[in-house]
Amino acid sequence: MLRGHGEVQVRAGTEADLTALTDLYNHYIRETCITFDTEPFTPEQRRPWLLSHPQDGSHRLLVAQGATDRTKGPHNGPAGTPHPGVAGTPPPALLGYATSSAFRPKAAYAPSVEVTVYCAPHAAGRGVGTLLYQALFEALAGEDVHRAYAGITQPNEASARLHTRFGFRHIGTYTEVGRKFGRYWDVAWYQKDLG
Repeated sequence: MLRGHGEVQVRAGTEADLTALTDLYNHYIRETCITFDTEPFTPEQRRPWLLSHPQDGSHRLLVAQGATDRTKGPHNGPAGTPHPGVAGTPPPALLGYATSSAFRPKAAYAPSVEVTVYCAPHAAGRGVGTLLYQALFEALAGEDVHRAYAGITQPNEASARLHTRFGFRHIGTYTEVGRKFGRYWDVAWYQKDLG
């Protein structure tokens, strides 16, 4: 799956994205309370996570990348097709990713997924999260998924607005459920009805 939106393309994540995905997630580990992981990962440590998101099914990984000058040129063929013989051009920048993952490990939870979206700091506020969620929920429309859940560390108004825009509703808050950076954080839980 490849979707275009101006200068942004959304596609299934692959092993080639592992280093960039790890770097992006590590930023949020080091700099924010958005994730409750506290120690950065190496790409090798992050590989099982990536492999748990196949290109089909209810557990997906979608990435957004910026188009490069080479992929935007009028003489390069279809968007995303590199010019033959041109080597050494850096890959497009990773702007963010979205996932749907197992909500809980027990079998009866299978029709529920937990979703999340992470945007590169330089891409925040540019509609990348919206584009990723649009593609993710379109992909999930044909799957056996009944509910999507999202946990949002508080405060995070931007994330709450994004999820509300996609039809999520607040269903409760775990208070002081995680400790990071020397303080306790609340997590608000949101639910979206699917299928």
